[in-house]
Amino acid sequence: MAVLAVAALVALALLTARPVETFVVLPSADGHIGTVVVQRGENRQVLSQPYAASLFGEAQVAHLSPTQVESTYGATLHALPSRPASFLLYFTTGTDELTEDSKPELERMLAAMRARPQADVIVIGHTDTVGEALANDELSAQRAERVKGFLIGIGIAGERIRTAGRGERELLVPTADEVDEPKNRRVEINVR
Repeated sequence: MAVLAVAALVALALLTARPVETFVVLPSADGHIGTVVVQRGENRQVLSQPYAASLFGEAQVAHLSPTQVESTYGATLHALPSRPASFLLYFTTGTDELTEDSKPELERMLAAMRARPQADVIVIGHTDTVGEALANDELSAQRAERVKGFLIGIGIAGERIRTAGRGERELLVPTADEVDEPKNRRVEINVR
């Protein structure tokens, strides 16, 4: 769900010294609509439809058109940074080699990253519980550095990429020690 919250000072606001707030519910990229509750004193408005709006000073929920939103808030919307993106890549046991299933995800991630040359990226490597903890710490860091290399290879500046290795401390699938769990052998990539 995307919510546009614009607090704009307009001529009326300058005269009354009160900000004019507008909240508009926008559909997410996949069309999902969430719900926002706006409470101003005793007035409570529930925005749960696409382009539902809570306008300052209005008791009723307004319904804007996509064209109205674009003409009024388009410059603000286009100035917003890209939404954060997250990716998961999985690795073969005991290595920094991607699984075959992760190679298409790597390509999808690299394509998304090409569109964000100024991205800030966090790459966190993980392992399963097989092996010694110290070796898993090293392997998780090696996996993160391997992904960093892919990103640098497509032109993302190395200084914009932070890496960390968590070893077996943050399991996606909780397991006992010495359990070979493919979903725990991963790198998480978070892009802002």
